[in-house]
Amino acid sequence: MNFRHLRYFVAAFEHGSFRKAGAALGVQESTISRRIRDMEDGLGSALFHRHSGGVCLTVAGQRLLSKARKVLRYVNEGTEIVDAVGRGEEGHLRVGIFTSLASGFLPDLLRGFAEEHPGVHIEVADGNPAEHVAAIRQFRLDIAFLTGTLDWPRCETDYLWSERVFVVPPESHALAQKEEVHWHDLAHEPFIVSDVPPGQEIHDYLVQRVADLGHHPKIQSQFVGRDNLLTLVAIGSGLTVTSEATTAAHVPGICYRPIVGEVLPFSGVWSPKNDNPALRRFVSMAKVLARSQGAEL
Repeated sequence: MNFRHLRYFVAAFEHGSFRKAGAALGVQESTISRRIRDMEDGLGSALFHRHSGGVCLTVAGQRLLSKARKVLRYVNEGTEIVDAVGRGEEGHLRVGIFTSLASGFLPDLLRGFAEEHPGVHIEVADGNPAEHVAAIRQFRLDIAFLTGTLDWPRCETDYLWSERVFVVPPESHALAQKEEVHWHDLAHEPFIVSDVPPGQEIHDYLVQRVADLGHHPKIQSQFVGRDNLLTLVAIGSGLTVTSEATTAAHVPGICYRPIVGEVLPFSGVWSPKNDNPALRRFVSMAKVLARSQGAEL
């Protein structure tokens, strides 16, 4: 007995004859009759009484009917779910981030995708690049948005957008009086970074930029998240740097000043072996948004 047998069985009952069931399903009456006979032979019991006006269920057929309808309903529901997932209308999308969601390209992308695909559950996770890429290769993440344009082995990478880099001083700091700053303005300043991503990357970034000026920066790691780090800046614990997206976050006592000539590129990274339909639609939307904002893909 298979799914087709059950369809023929239920159709024969609903239409009251093999001929009408065949017409409704687009098959020959003989095909319906033969498949019903195969079922009866396999079960060892007649399912229909046959008469000149058509067919009606036997007791055995009545017992089978409710189960057959339930099986058909489950299969149809499963097919609809799979179709919806395949069209990207339902499913799950796991996104790794390495930047703020306060403003900019990424929140615009997530918001637009959620509006067009409300049935897809989006899960967002912070982390550093190495962790995100490892998770992508193991299919624990679908896509990650990372700084830089580095090609990661066994991954697809596309540059999508850029953000300016800002220094964050207290409002009482002399740098707060400037509209923009240069690296030589920061060479002797103390900095603080978080111990969680992207703290280590910011530390390395500062070391490289200040070292280019012939100095070794003073950098202290703080065991706090990004929001509390900005509060520590406000009370004078040191300066920090951040990307443009973060500047939408309003923290009393601090200000944001762009560093001249400093721009961070951001790329999407995903596995070409990932067959998640929601991922394909998400990447497509990201590329369209990038082109609309002038990114050179």
